[in-house]
Formats: sequence, structure tokens, C-alpha cells
Amino acid sequence: MNISILKKLGFSDKYAKVYLALLRLGPSSVRSLAEETSLNRGTAYDSLKWLQEKGLVTFYKQDTKQHFVAEPPVKLNTLLREQQEELSRTDQELSQFVAELDALHHSGEARPVARYYGPDELHHILEDILAVTEANEEKTYRVYSTEGIREHLYKDFQTFSDVRVARGIEVKAIAIGKGGELRGLDERKWLPLLDHSRTSGVDLYNPSPTYIMIYPGKTAYISLDQTGTPMGVVIENTGISMMQQLVFDALWHTL
Repeated sequence: MNISILKKLGFSDKYAKVYLALLRLGPSSVRSLAEETSLNRGTAYDSLKWLQEKGLVTFYKQDTKQHFVAEPPVKLNTLLREQQEELSRTDQELSQFVAELDALHHSGEARPVARYYGPDELHHILEDILAVTEANEEKTYRVYSTEGIREHLYKDFQTFSDVRVARGIEVKAIAIGKGGELRGLDERKWLPLLDHSRTSGVDLYNPSPTYIMIYPGKTAYISLDQTGTPMGVVIENTGISMMQQLVFDALWHTL
């Protein structure tokens, strides 16, 4: 018999064995159940105790011996309802608990946390942007983008834009150089490059491929190292994220 439905109700293999044996045998002693299920008496008794706690088994004494009886299987419906009610209570308690944990988590934000991602882990940054931004009231993140990094960033998450649109997440992008296309729920502006190629030793005409992605409480930087390998770092700090957003918005309104 397939006991997968019983497992969804919290049964272990041993609990299910004893319960089904008791349904087959009718009123039984621990000894007869142990023999029927090939379990030792201690395990059979522990299983019966669990079934009693769930209201699925009762017992009576006859000639100083305990005999166990299975309740009608319809009791399983009662067990399910009780578990649903318990989950509902837990859901309410968890909401408050998560709020307390979140306050505890953010209390340490005076110390920025940096998380580093290798070339095969960049899709985790994109997944985090979706999850964090979707949970935020504004549902918008901001991006500085340049040519040369897009192919690396979206390599392992090519449906990113489709998923973003499906979740109702908006993005504002300031592009440095050519490239990029609108995919829905997005706005794009271009930052003019300087007329001269060298200023203070930095090439501002053809900048190094880099993405800066600003989203609630976090700022992600994705760039190529000296060997051309893409690397990413996410800084978790509300103050840094808000400052980056402030600078981005000020620049956005000038373009």
C-alpha cells in the first residue's frame, strides 16, 4: 500500500506499519503488533504512543493486558484539520517572529556586509535582485550599465527580463556607451561620454565593462578582472544603497 499520503500527515514508516497492522488485525497487544510488523516491542509501543497522541488509536485493558484499537480511518480527516489549524497559528506567529528577526538583522547594518560571486555564480545576484525588489513597496531597482558585461551577467539566467516583467518589477537604467534594449517595465537613458579619451590617466571614453545595480538595502557591482573574468560583489548596507540611489536619481533627472 502506498503510504505517501500518511507521510504527508506526519507518519514515519514505522508509525504507518503499526497503524495499518492494527487496522488489519483489530484489537491487538503490543506483542502481536510487534510480530506482525517485524518491529521490536519498544518501537511498536513508541509508535502506538504517537498514534494515541494523534487520536488515531485507543486502548483498553483485558486480563491486566493492554489491547490497542484503531479509530475509524475518518479520524485522519480530523488530524489534517488540526494540522491546518496549527499551521495557520504558526503562520501568524511566524509573521511577528520574522519582523523581530528582520529588526535584529538590520541592527547590524552599521557594518556593511560584502558577498563575493564568481563567474558561475552571477545568476544568484540576479535572483536576489528579483526577490528583494519584489518584496519592496516601490518594486524598482536602478542600474548603471556598460557594454561588454551583459553577455556574462545574464548567461545563466537568460529569461531574467521575462521573469522581472512577470513579477511587476521596474528598472531604470543609465547606459554608458551603446547597447541595451527595452523589455517592458523599464526606462533607459544614455550618459554621454567625454569628448577626450584621457582624463587624469583614466579612460573615460571607453570605460571598463561594469554593472552597478542598486536595489533595496543592497548594491551589486559586476565587472571584469584583469584576465577578463566576470566577478561580482554585493554590499548589504541600507545607507550605501540609499546614497547610491540618491546620486542615481539626481543624475537621471539631468539626462
